[in-house]
Amino acid sequence: MVNLVYNQEKIDRYKARAKSLVEQMTLQEKVHQMLHSAPAIPRLGVKAYNWWNEALHGVARAGVATVFPQAIGLAATFDEELLEEVADAIATEARGKFNMQQAYGDTDIYKGLTFWAPNINIFRDPRWGRGHETYGEDPHLTARLGVRFIQGLQGHDEDYLKLAACAKHFAVHSGPEGLRHRFNAVVSVQDLHETYLPAFQACVQEARVEAVMGAYNRTNGEPCCGSSLLLEQILRGEWQFDGHVVSDCWAIRDFHEHHQITANAVESVALAVSRGCDLNCGSLFLFLLDAVKEGLVTEEQIDLAVTRLFTTRMKLGLFDQPEQVAFNSISYNEVDTPRMQALNRKAARSGLVLLKNENGLLPLSKDGLRTIGVIGPNANNRRALVGNYEGTASRYITVLEGIQDYAGEAARVLYSEGCDLYKGGVSGLSTGNDRISEVKAVCAESDIVVVCLGLDAGLEGEEGDTGNQFASGDKPDLRFPGIQEEVLKTAYASGKPVVLVVLSGSALDLSWADGHIPAIMQGWYPGSQGGRAIAEALFGEFSPEGKLPVTFYRSTEELPEFTDYSMKNRTYRYMTSEALYPFGYGLSYTHFALDSIELDTERITSQGVQVTATLRNCGDLAGGETLQLYVKAERDGAPNPQLKVFRKIYLEPGEKMEVMLHLPVAAFALCDEEGVRRIQRGTYTVYIGTSQPDQRSRTLTCRQPAAFTLTAGDELEIK
Repeated sequence: MVNLVYNQEKIDRYKARAKSLVEQMTLQEKVHQMLHSAPAIPRLGVKAYNWWNEALHGVARAGVATVFPQAIGLAATFDEELLEEVADAIATEARGKFNMQQAYGDTDIYKGLTFWAPNINIFRDPRWGRGHETYGEDPHLTARLGVRFIQGLQGHDEDYLKLAACAKHFAVHSGPEGLRHRFNAVVSVQDLHETYLPAFQACVQEARVEAVMGAYNRTNGEPCCGSSLLLEQILRGEWQFDGHVVSDCWAIRDFHEHHQITANAVESVALAVSRGCDLNCGSLFLFLLDAVKEGLVTEEQIDLAVTRLFTTRMKLGLFDQPEQVAFNSISYNEVDTPRMQALNRKAARSGLVLLKNENGLLPLSKDGLRTIGVIGPNANNRRALVGNYEGTASRYITVLEGIQDYAGEAARVLYSEGCDLYKGGVSGLSTGNDRISEVKAVCAESDIVVVCLGLDAGLEGEEGDTGNQFASGDKPDLRFPGIQEEVLKTAYASGKPVVLVVLSGSALDLSWADGHIPAIMQGWYPGSQGGRAIAEALFGEFSPEGKLPVTFYRSTEELPEFTDYSMKNRTYRYMTSEALYPFGYGLSYTHFALDSIELDTERITSQGVQVTATLRNCGDLAGGETLQLYVKAERDGAPNPQLKVFRKIYLEPGEKMEVMLHLPVAAFALCDEEGVRRIQRGTYTVYIGTSQPDQRSRTLTCRQPAAFTLTAGDELEIK
């Protein structure tokens, strides 16, 4: 069986059917089909269809669905298999909901099969509000997880797509949110090809993603939704992308209103379509009727765009008899099932990152605890479970509720909100420290104190979606908002053991906590079941296994300007200062040993390198560990060691496993100033371990990665 996305013969048949249908439409009918809310054409048997749907971490904005951990939390799993499993579950629920909605004639927004996910932008700066929608700061990790998420959404059927995925936002897009409608991201050719494009290329060429969404901003002077370089030369030219391109919502309007590269709406829509943008999230494409009259765009160009759109709808089975499409048998009964809830808990567990565990404070023992204090504005905050672009869960379990449920009758749980998430007081009623006395009281009565701080999607998110002091969605700095850190210091001053749980979608400044608090866990936005997973982690029902998909800096002072898109001094790949907690780092309750490491060659050839190693679980608990392979070109000007291969392994206590990993020849290539990927003559170091090979990771983990030197005798260009 050949997956449809790789079966060009079948795809060509869908294209021919789409072309034949489009040929029967009037110009006005065709133009209306290029809007995200496409009307019906009854005379041709075309139903109304709304293209806009969201599935970043579950079916969003359309009623009850499983709310999985936010994308950054899924990235922390470092688990490709799990990402595809989650995406397949999302696709099952999406089909079940779609089939129900169709049965009742509901074709409204968020009711289609075209989902604008995943977000594979690079989280280059921790201040960016939408960074938690992404898979982090590393191009390889983002590419691998993006590919598998798309494969899960689109499925592996030989005749139809399960859903149509969309890789966004193409390209070079990561804030500032407040400037996105007018901002020009200036980037070198080298950074463009080495950092900002690889994940998109993998999703287009390997996963065969059905759609690509253009970004709001300009890149090197061109609006992304009308860029000759991005859309014509790279996407459809070099990469041979065969799907459709959709604009970000109302981004075409920015051409003339904010970027001011066109004079009016007619010129804007003509530019977008002539460069290869097929679908308008918005309504501005109605001006295409005028653009055709004025000779700015041809009807043939519109025909091509509409044919692409109907090809997608046909791949989804929307123009075939219902009994022909196996996915039509998925019922609404498949939504929010016990199986989905179990997978949600698995995902939440897998993404938790244990940052510090001094003297083995964790896991806690329920037997020895009479009273547990739970303090902080995120302890009972449902919004801190879900992030943005979320669905509606049938049940939410906050951290407080998870600990209460787990403790049961064995221990009393005392609670204090402590403070508002970003104001001084609670719930906006006060600007002072009106709950500090309560915090002190809870600490005094407790044997152990769990402090739950951080952010939610109201403090970091998309411009226009937030309603607080950070109206742009970006963070002004990395500090905890309001008096959160004062609450933490108050708990510490009590003398009771303190565990800090951080719920946020990005790195915060944990410098003070790292120096004073014995146990710290990064929980991200862990999904509707997240509180249960965190409670179970705290009490040792499983061993934490997550790894950081982003760098935790000590402050923003060591970062370049937010508007600077150069990668110099950004992310673990180019930074020169020491991280507080490095990319790829995460502790466990159990202990793993890596030995018997062998490489099959000392010379780099077109065959790449085969690596074998034995991983052992030397501890008393079952657990997961991530093998990480990094490559460093040993020459001036080369980046720091970069992640090139990773693999999640699960082992029972005392179990060992021999693992074989392939390091492809492309892993040794770097882009030159013209953007050409080359392997230059010289030496390269391959690091093999369970974290990054930087000194800070070695200090935190008390482990040394294995290092091997390889030689490239010939220069090689990688396509």
